[in-house]
Amino acid sequence: MSAKILRLNKAGIPVSWLTREETATLLVKNQIIWTLGNTVMEIRGGYNRSGIQSILKLPSIVACEGKLHQENFDPPLENKFLFRRDKNICLYCGVKFSVLDLSRDHVKPLSKGGYDVWTNVVTSCRRCNNRKADRMPEDARMELLAIPFVPNQYEFLYLSNRNVLADQMEFLSARFSRHIKLS
Repeated sequence: MSAKILRLNKAGIPVSWLTREETATLLVKNQIIWTLGNTVMEIRGGYNRSGIQSILKLPSIVACEGKLHQENFDPPLENKFLFRRDKNICLYCGVKFSVLDLSRDHVKPLSKGGYDVWTNVVTSCRRCNNRKADRMPEDARMELLAIPFVPNQYEFLYLSNRNVLADQMEFLSARFSRHIKLS
């Protein structure tokens, strides 16, 4: 899997991940305002009449024109992001599992008026999820090991890419909330 390039808007807010091809297109079209980080790839083109070969250097972080501010960032709630937020650890028993052995648990069950939102869901192993069943954790005599939270824009971009480069990680993690730990 090749590394992706982190796309920011001109204010330095992360927007998305780009492929190398998308980044090269933005560079050629002069749509990149500024760059950060190391060069992740050089693309060599043809030679001009002077015998000079064109070279595109792709940086790991690029800023482009776009929205300056996204006031209410609402990350999509998908199991792959939820499990990554919780590091594949069941938040009831504390054991790390493979993705195939995990499920989404609603802390306050939907049948009891709970919602399918980041602050009401946690990663659970199937055994703990079955044990808790359709009850609140305290009713099932189970304790949550962490408080569920909504990832901010920086955290979500980290969660959505399995191959984050060191300079991208440094940029993103500087803006992580106190909820997310990388250890």
